[in-house]
Amino acid sequence: MPIVLAFLIAFFNQLSGINAILYFAPRIFAMTGLGAEAALLQSVGIGITNLIFTFVGLWLIDRLGRRTLLLIGSFGYIVSLGLTAWAFFTEHYSIVPVCIFGFIAAHAIGQGAVIWVFISEIFPNRHRAEGQTLGSSTHWVFAALLTTFFPKMVSMFSPGSVFTFFALMMVLQLVWVTTMVPETKGVPLEQMQRRLGIV
Repeated sequence: MPIVLAFLIAFFNQLSGINAILYFAPRIFAMTGLGAEAALLQSVGIGITNLIFTFVGLWLIDRLGRRTLLLIGSFGYIVSLGLTAWAFFTEHYSIVPVCIFGFIAAHAIGQGAVIWVFISEIFPNRHRAEGQTLGSSTHWVFAALLTTFFPKMVSMFSPGSVFTFFALMMVLQLVWVTTMVPETKGVPLEQMQRRLGIV
C-alpha cells in the first residue's frame, strides 16, 4: 500500500499539468492573444503566486493535515483547470491568467506542500529512503514525459481539450484521495504501519 500511495501521489502531481504550465506559461498565455511581453509578465506572476501560496501551504500542513490539503488542492485544480478549458473552448481568454494563478495557488497549498512530507510518513524507517526514491523517480519521469509531450498535445488537440484532460485527471485524484489516502498528521509510525497493513 505505501508503494501504491507513493506512486499515485507523484503520478497525479504531474498529471495535473503543473510542470507543463510552469515551463510553457508564456506559450499558454500567448495562445490567449497576449503579446510576448504580457505573457512573460504573467509568468512572473506565476512565480510570485507559487512563492506566496507555498508558504501558505507550509503554514497549513501541520494545522489542517495532509489529506485535507490534498482535498483542498484537488477542488482547486478541478475548478481552475475546468474554467481554463471552458475559456479556451468559448474564447473567453481574459479569464485564463486568473485561472492559471488559481491553479498555481491550489498546487502550492495542496500537492506541492504535501507530496514529500506524505511520502516520508507512509514508509517505515527501514524503507523510507527507497520510498522517497520511488516517489521522486515517479515524479520526475512523469515530469519529463509531460513536458516532452505537452507541445505536441497543444499542436494536435485544442488547448481546451488538453486542459479538460488535466481536469479529468484531477477528478480521478479527488476520488483517490477520498477513498484511499489516509491522514498521516500526528499518527505514530506503528499505528500508520498497522493502518497500511505493513505489520
